[in-house]
Amino acid sequence: MTELISVVGGAVVDSLAAPRTLLVARRTAPPQFAGMWEFPGGKVDPGEAPERALHRELYEELGVEVRLGPELPAESPTGWPLNGRAAMRVWFAELAAGTPQPLEDHDELRWVALADPAEVLGLPWIPADLPIVEALLAAVAGEPSPN
Repeated sequence: MTELISVVGGAVVDSLAAPRTLLVARRTAPPQFAGMWEFPGGKVDPGEAPERALHRELYEELGVEVRLGPELPAESPTGWPLNGRAAMRVWFAELAAGTPQPLEDHDELRWVALADPAEVLGLPWIPADLPIVEALLAAVAGEPSPN
């Protein structure tokens, strides 16, 4: 069996203390995910700490520096399953420096209101990210996680 690919994602919010909006990113590739929305982030390099990877990925993809908040709990310590070969860990984050721009892998960024779950869930999310979005909405609303 091959080792699981570790991926990190940022739930970038306007405020860690009182999140009202979430920054989401629309993919340009691969073709099966182009035009779908996701949490920005990417693969953890060998020997790299997941939190360090998230800082690097958000800088590469969006041109921003962030402060990390808590990790969004998943059922497994390896994170949220993306497919049979990869799992993603997601952290809340807020901007520390820079203005988000779609520099790599995305063609649009959008702030969505967390108080309006229909707006958030109405986006065409990458299917593997949808359970994470639902858990994030529940966490922000102070509800138990649906997973």
